[in-house]
Amino acid sequence: MSALNGLKFVSAKRPQNVAPIVQRRNKLSNQLFEQMELARNLGEGKVYAPTRMRSVKDKYTGERKLVEAIKLVKQWWFVAENGRVCLQIRYGTKVLELAKGKNSIDVGTVGELLPVLETVKKCVENGELDTQIDAASAAVRERFEK
Repeated sequence: MSALNGLKFVSAKRPQNVAPIVQRRNKLSNQLFEQMELARNLGEGKVYAPTRMRSVKDKYTGERKLVEAIKLVKQWWFVAENGRVCLQIRYGTKVLELAKGKNSIDVGTVGELLPVLETVKKCVENGELDTQIDAASAAVRERFEK
């Protein structure tokens, strides 16, 4: 019991619903984190291969079991025709239009990629890209309604 005496106990209630825009921000923020890890490992010469648990049905017994599978993370940056690195921010499969008619960020070199990704992640968490996220989310929902 002496170990419990050092803890602070409170009466708290977990919020039931999170606003949809906050859920979308968190989703994009998690995707940006994966891109940052991909860029960081690329700079160090390592391979970034996150794993996730996947449910697979055994073809002999018919039972479902969880196995660890490698998650495919595609890089959002590419080298443009002028030789400079460009970064496109994606929400699902949709590329966000960051400014009127502009869908990518001119990064310059691969070495400058990580600070740009960190800046974009801060912007997402502060809600500066909410209108772009809403537009991309609406486009994704529209595809499901067909």
